[in-house]
Amino acid sequence: MALGASHRLQDGIDAVETMTRFALAVLALASGVYTYLGVRSILDGSATAVFFAALIYSSAVSVAIYAFWTYMARFYPHITGASARTAMLGIMALGCLMIIAMASWLNAAALAGSAALEQHLAETVEDYTADLDRAHQNALAAQSLLPDIQRTSERFQRLSDQERESGALTGTTGAGSVVQLLGQMAAQLKELETGITASRERVTSLFDEGRAHLATMRTLVSAPGAIDPRAEQFAAEAVALTGTITSLEQTSIAASVKRAAEDLSLGFIAPVASGAEADLADRQDQVMETIRTSVAAQSKVLSEAADQILTREPVGERRFVPLSSAAAVLRYASDFIPSWAGAIAIDLLPAVLVFMLSIAHGALRRQERKLPFAERITAAELLEALQVQKALQTSGVDLETAVSEAEAKEQSNIASFDLSGKGPRK
Repeated sequence: MALGASHRLQDGIDAVETMTRFALAVLALASGVYTYLGVRSILDGSATAVFFAALIYSSAVSVAIYAFWTYMARFYPHITGASARTAMLGIMALGCLMIIAMASWLNAAALAGSAALEQHLAETVEDYTADLDRAHQNALAAQSLLPDIQRTSERFQRLSDQERESGALTGTTGAGSVVQLLGQMAAQLKELETGITASRERVTSLFDEGRAHLATMRTLVSAPGAIDPRAEQFAAEAVALTGTITSLEQTSIAASVKRAAEDLSLGFIAPVASGAEADLADRQDQVMETIRTSVAAQSKVLSEAADQILTREPVGERRFVPLSSAAAVLRYASDFIPSWAGAIAIDLLPAVLVFMLSIAHGALRRQERKLPFAERITAAELLEALQVQKALQTSGVDLETAVSEAEAKEQSNIASFDLSGKGPRK
């Protein structure tokens, strides 16, 4: 039974030898093809130079992979010593790392390079979308001051009208100093209101322009066709969008509102009381002092609100960095694990064949050690021994005498303890 099993195992090893060579050749060729595609995506220059450079590199990779695994399949299964086998395993590990470094990442670039570039573009779009939204919010922040400014302007204008028509503040009707001062404050606030309203229109226009750029960029990400032309057009749109975001940042009117609010208080110029009577002049002075206090309070409120807007973190300048397909695969490696696994498996699958052959040869050696010598000798070895015996007999050599002398000599060499220098007894 053991003899039959050993023969079948040996026959199986002999039968798969050709298949092993064929498998190694096909895997090395497949790795070379994908390496060629990966190299072409990262080389620059003329089409002819890129073609020959990629072809030479991929051919070298195919030869190296085939030679490495052929040597491993030839030598590793027949090594039985622990130290030698450990050394071979170390060489195999080093070779696998070198194969991954020179071929596997390029294979992954060929398998998933376009998808990785599209993911890079998609994430860039999301970043630019966040920047545009934040710049838009910063630009519109000053718009929140508009209701307060409108309300204060209307209040001053209403008091001016009431003073002119009914003398609500001084008790005397007519267009005097108080009416003039209230109208002056209302006019300044109205100018500030007009500036904020005009800023809103500009902000809206820039925001719509930015959204148009983003829509084009999203279309380029998901559009069919080659990725390189789309990436170039995407870069142009990114540059234009960066300019729009910068313009939005500069459109914020918060600083202008702060200066105008300070001018309301610092630049307050009260007219001289115009009342002909001393009592009326005193009343006008009292009302104008009250207006001064009200304007100072309103100026402080607007200035503090503008300061809160100005303390917002500005949108940082973002630059779109184009990537090659190989660089994109490395940056987003965690998102393309199946592609990386396939690329590495093409190069390292022969290791499984090497270990299978090693297990088979190990089993064959263990089975042969259990067999007697008569069952381990092959027919060819038996025929060769008979030919040697026939040749010795033809030469006149007595085989029995020769064998007995050889045994005696071997015994004397191994277990001779005679220290007198005499030869062994016959």
